[in-house]
Amino acid sequence: MSPLLQGILTVIIGVGGCIGYFWSSNYVLDKYIFPPKGKDAGRNINRANAIRPWLFMLPAILALGLYLVYPVFGSFWRSLFNRAGDEFVGLGNYGLLFGDGEFRQALFNNFLWVLFVPAASTFLGLLVAQLTDRLSWGNIAKSLIFMPMAISFVGASLIWKFVYAVDPEIGIINALRASMGFEALDPLQVGFWNNFLLMFILVWIQTGFAMVILSAALRGIPEETIEAAIIDGASPTQIFFRIKIPQIMGTIVVVWTTITILVLKVFDIVYTMTGGNFGTQILPSYMMEYMFRDDGRATAVAFVIMVIVLPVMIWNIMQARKEVR
Repeated sequence: MSPLLQGILTVIIGVGGCIGYFWSSNYVLDKYIFPPKGKDAGRNINRANAIRPWLFMLPAILALGLYLVYPVFGSFWRSLFNRAGDEFVGLGNYGLLFGDGEFRQALFNNFLWVLFVPAASTFLGLLVAQLTDRLSWGNIAKSLIFMPMAISFVGASLIWKFVYAVDPEIGIINALRASMGFEALDPLQVGFWNNFLLMFILVWIQTGFAMVILSAALRGIPEETIEAAIIDGASPTQIFFRIKIPQIMGTIVVVWTTITILVLKVFDIVYTMTGGNFGTQILPSYMMEYMFRDDGRATAVAFVIMVIVLPVMIWNIMQARKEVR
């Protein structure tokens, strides 16, 4: 069967199955379980309406349970065994992790990513959103800045490999060094600072995302508050920091935490640019490396990443709910 035909059949079966499930479940609920007739008709309608949302959510709940909740507990249980899964080692894999200097280096690098990338992306996105709204060609500028969001992380990494290339005729950094009389070097092998060169690739991508969200938030600020500030003699800087920023702080926090969650899971950029070498190892690339070794610490790393991401994700959901209210 051709891939095209498989895709069409999948869509037909998937959509048809969903329609069939929703129709049949509502039919059974209204026809046999809580029929809207007789002396209890009003009560049955209320009961059916209370159950109906759960019927719609049931497929999603089952899918999340099967593909998200079960793997979480399964991964934790698997991390308590050796690689072959035939010997219970308890917390031995976690002991190997925290006793490994390479893991501690990856954890430190992840900490740097979490500090730098969300802050830089959110700040630049907010700055661009504010400045482009005041330009007649602001929409064109926003389109250009948002364009990297359409590029995969691997594609973006390959683009920036040319920027960081050792050859001065290709790499911008070495071209600038050559113009000042310095010898060429490989920027990706300069310890510690090479991490920031990799981080800037993600900042370049995520600035467009932050810009779009924050630009919408800025346009949603009531004009009355800005006009009142202007009448009171506030300068543009004071209006921005004391009027606009406080009113969109919830959105800023949501953007910040959303990018933070992405940062904690990033793998493609490091793997494509350095493979985790030269002191650029992060937790996902460290996990990938140990997937092909003899001990079972790769699953333990996956669980550590989930534990780190979980509080940030919960905070993000809480802030998003506040925004809705």
